[in-house]
Amino acid sequence: QVQLVESGGGLVQTGGSLRLSCAASGRTFSFYGMGWFRQAPKREREFLATISAGGGTTFYSDSVKGRFTISRDNAKNTVYLQMNSLKPEDTAVYYCASHDGAGTRSLEIQYPYWGQGTQVTVSS
Repeated sequence: QVQLVESGGGLVQTGGSLRLSCAASGRTFSFYGMGWFRQAPKREREFLATISAGGGTTFYSDSVKGRFTISRDNAKNTVYLQMNSLKPEDTAVYYCASHDGAGTRSLEIQYPYWGQGTQVTVSS
């Protein structure tokens, strides 16, 4: 059974930084691509970033490109999301997700496995 557990969320001021972590278990982590999404109140879940199984390929949404960085440590079964220059509109619950391929994917429907989410609040 695949399990994903996010951590690292919290309250930060505008312009600050946070690093989210997502620890995976239940299958061979290094075989599969990963992604990060977020959902703000009363809004649909939004794709942010994805990384291939080996970590060599990444892809970002325009809303976070240049501010957020996705990375992974396959030895630790963990994927990260480094978030810089945070804005109040980044306030949301952040989710990591895993799909069944080795590449990058950006559609929510392509991800069968999800974490429980971690809250990020950016104060103005």
